[in-house]
Amino acid sequence: MSEPLDHRKLYRLPWSLSDNTIAWLEPTSKCNIYCEGCYRANVNQHKSMEEISADLDVFAKYRTFDGVSIAGGDPLTHPKIVDIVKMIQDRGWKPILNTNGHALKPELLRELKRAGLMGITLHVDSKQMRPGWKGKTELELNELRLQLAKMIGDAGDISCAFNSTVYSDTLDQIPGMVDWAQEHIDLVHVMVFICFRAAVESAYEYYAGARKIDMQQLVYSDPPAGTRLDITARDVVAKIRERHPDFEPCAYLNGTEKPDSFKWLLTGRFGTKKKIYGYMGPKFIELAQTSHHLRTGRYLAYAEPKTLRRGKWMLWLWPFDKGLRRTFLRAFFDPRLAFRPLHLQSIMIIQPIDVTPDGRQNMCDGCPDMTVWDGRLAWSCRLEECMKFGQFVRTVPKACVPAPEGEPVKAGTNGGA
Repeated sequence: MSEPLDHRKLYRLPWSLSDNTIAWLEPTSKCNIYCEGCYRANVNQHKSMEEISADLDVFAKYRTFDGVSIAGGDPLTHPKIVDIVKMIQDRGWKPILNTNGHALKPELLRELKRAGLMGITLHVDSKQMRPGWKGKTELELNELRLQLAKMIGDAGDISCAFNSTVYSDTLDQIPGMVDWAQEHIDLVHVMVFICFRAAVESAYEYYAGARKIDMQQLVYSDPPAGTRLDITARDVVAKIRERHPDFEPCAYLNGTEKPDSFKWLLTGRFGTKKKIYGYMGPKFIELAQTSHHLRTGRYLAYAEPKTLRRGKWMLWLWPFDKGLRRTFLRAFFDPRLAFRPLHLQSIMIIQPIDVTPDGRQNMCDGCPDMTVWDGRLAWSCRLEECMKFGQFVRTVPKACVPAPEGEPVKAGTNGGA
């Protein structure tokens, strides 16, 4: 039986605001698909190459990082996307596309690879209004995921990741998606599950400075009735463990307000298409991150596919890691592995902002997905707040909002007894 998750037994990823794995570049606000729950307004507006270069200058000034996630909007709508990839590569960083893949074609992919593209993260889920795929379940969308993964695999040497937003009505489908990822472990290197959140919760008032604001102006403010806003990384792990009791995360990022919350929860598993032999433990991921930092001065983002196919070589580090020891024993005595590669595949669970009962905002401590706003680093998932209100908003519990002048203060509020 699996042990309950305890953050003290996992490796706390060493990422910080100034020293991290990636930077989050948004060259466009335009998207070619509507996704329910998206946190960015779809505006037909692209940044110029000069503006993009200026954003990269901000990242270089404030942050050490290994790769640049090119997002949006959808970056494939930008007419200069190949030039953007080349600009990032020329500056010594790994270019990573974050796209829904709707505009991805083999010819464009070859151009992007020649420009230096290192990885692609594809957002595919059942709440997208994707032509030809509307109304499909997450498991039915595995057909589309496989088409995209094969296209990337044919291009060669490009890391392939998929992410999907987790809703209350898709939570039960996660184990099937995890199984699908194993069946295609040679093509799919990372699976990411993002717990759904919305901007508005009825228990709070919202302020920009001293000014009360209307959060209904934001695109992600009004979720469908009955949608859960409190799905956590623990819920996702529990769901996976219903089918895979030995599923074992190894590393995490905590929240800014809750040290035992799992904002980014990482699991690494070794396997073939037919069998998962085991999971990497905290010491292995610590060794991978710190050794890369010692060699390059950066924390590792997006390992190359050829590296992930060398799982058998990684197992020789078993003396340092409990997870590797278990995996080594299972793999060493299996003759089927003699002439087959053992792949390393990552599964990441992301739990966005949580608001505590007293109004504190529990963000990702050391968040990788920081973008640029007004010449400084800002959370990409809340950038619309800056665009609409000029700053990030504060949450104040309605029970703590001071009564208007001249009205009595109710017991239980800030001024009551």
